[in-house]
Amino acid sequence: MELEIYVVDAFTDKQFKGNSAAVVPLTDWLDDGLMQHIAAENNLSETAFIKFFSHNRYEIRWFSPLTEIDFCGHATLAASFVLFDHLGCEGELQFMTTHAGSLSVTQLADGRIQMSFPNRAPEPLNKVPEALIAGLSITPRAVLKSGQAYFAIMSSVDEVERLQYQSDILKTLAPLDVVVTAQVDVAESEYDFVSRYFWPANGGDEDPVTGSIHAGLVPYWGAILEKQTLVARQASARGGVLYCQLEGQRVLVSGYGVLYLLGTIYV
Repeated sequence: MELEIYVVDAFTDKQFKGNSAAVVPLTDWLDDGLMQHIAAENNLSETAFIKFFSHNRYEIRWFSPLTEIDFCGHATLAASFVLFDHLGCEGELQFMTTHAGSLSVTQLADGRIQMSFPNRAPEPLNKVPEALIAGLSITPRAVLKSGQAYFAIMSSVDEVERLQYQSDILKTLAPLDVVVTAQVDVAESEYDFVSRYFWPANGGDEDPVTGSIHAGLVPYWGAILEKQTLVARQASARGGVLYCQLEGQRVLVSGYGVLYLLGTIYV
């Protein structure tokens, strides 16, 4: 069997930046084990498998090198980029998912891919896990939690950028991941907040850019900063920029994509 594969750098307009995702269009679902093997062989943060359902409607599943993922933003952006820029789709796309509901996606006039996510605002914790504190080199000033991750709120951008982490300790927090974040307090900055994301239990040590976690970061910082429109920077080595907006119970997250590779998988 021959399958097309696209690799897209998401949340960036430059190659070798942002977060890479593989996209594999299917006419029928493959065996789960085979999809996991393909994702492991790709060894990217995620491989998105998309299956045509009806006009502009697709089913989507995401696999890290380790496991199937409930919700992935950057691979959804990558899949949308492929459909819009290489497979001839126009108008609004709908992705049907098992755990994140239906995700609508449009392409803006400037080329950005805009995704509509459910609002997943984190909630305060009564007791902070000891492993979270032990796994981070800097103690957060507050900790919250969503269904996806622990939110470690730092006092400054500098703390987020220089923080070190111990994967073996953070891995014990499974199935949850960890995001560290801080407000940007420089008046002339183009960004409102920054973050870094660690997910040793589900995919890897540090994720370059994590679209899905902004479904929680945006409502959190939107309330703190009293803003409906925010720009976020993920402060990983590759880095990425996310343009975000609160719209009722939805969180709109957009970014650019760049094609890196188009090839064939033989299975």
